[in-house]
Amino acid sequence: MSKELSYTIEEVSQLLKVSKLTVYDLVKKEELPVFRVGRQMRVDAQDLDIYIKSHKTTQKKTISVPVVDPHMPITKDSHNIVISGQDMVLDILGKYIEKNSTYKTLRSYTGSLNSLISMYNGTCDIVSLHMFDGDSGEYNLPYTKKILTGYPYILINLILRKAGLYVKKGNPLNITSWADLKQEHVTFVNREKGSGARILLDEKLRINNISSTEINGYTHEETNHFSVASAVSTGIADVGVGNEKAAKIVGVDFVPLITEHYDLVILKTPENEPLIRIVKGILSSDSFKSEIKSLGDYDISQIGSIIYEAF
Repeated sequence: MSKELSYTIEEVSQLLKVSKLTVYDLVKKEELPVFRVGRQMRVDAQDLDIYIKSHKTTQKKTISVPVVDPHMPITKDSHNIVISGQDMVLDILGKYIEKNSTYKTLRSYTGSLNSLISMYNGTCDIVSLHMFDGDSGEYNLPYTKKILTGYPYILINLILRKAGLYVKKGNPLNITSWADLKQEHVTFVNREKGSGARILLDEKLRINNISSTEINGYTHEETNHFSVASAVSTGIADVGVGNEKAAKIVGVDFVPLITEHYDLVILKTPENEPLIRIVKGILSSDSFKSEIKSLGDYDISQIGSIIYEAF
């Protein structure tokens, strides 16, 4: 690579085939050097080369998880499984699955609702969910029951995490609630349709009798937590919705409004019995729990608990 060449965080995530959350975490841990051009972080090509060469034997699986294009058909065999969702804990789960089995994990960075529909259509093996239902106050199960009607499945907790609002440092507009989003002087940045964050927002607006037309910027959509947090950080918007982890990595303030359940769903088919057994074993292992806990901002108090089984 040329010494003059550099990459954005998004480009690095595409090159390494990992989520931007994973790249930001490497930056935070000072494992991957960055420099700034204005407010944008960039990675020198030479530094990226050095990182890749130094991790070829120790962290190869962590940085080489293949990514599935959500717009392309997926060809699976008995040794390939597709894990859908965006949180970096799923990358770690994939690493553990490969370490403890003959499965090869493929990653699809698709939102909760679309991931669940993909499972219904037979193109995902493990789907992560964080979808809030305003009528029941529950996460995930109401949607899973409706979409996977007629399918046997198991719903297992992975982590609990805080969800809420990204605001500028010091929260100059004093945004503290969902109702504050409808103020005329507040500019919002949204998530894409089908994402758990978008569902949370829309449900909270609905039960608080707030019309989306009252929110300045409701139609401005980004496809991940980091893009939303970055829009707030750079002044494109005053506020956005997302999880706590991304706020700390990007460097914006966070207003926690709810504890969300980040759960896994797997179909209970005869061919999936070994996979379910492996995942249960991983979630109960001290090594996996310790690695997730070391990341910070994740509550593992309910990890591995079975929320529901449909037979």
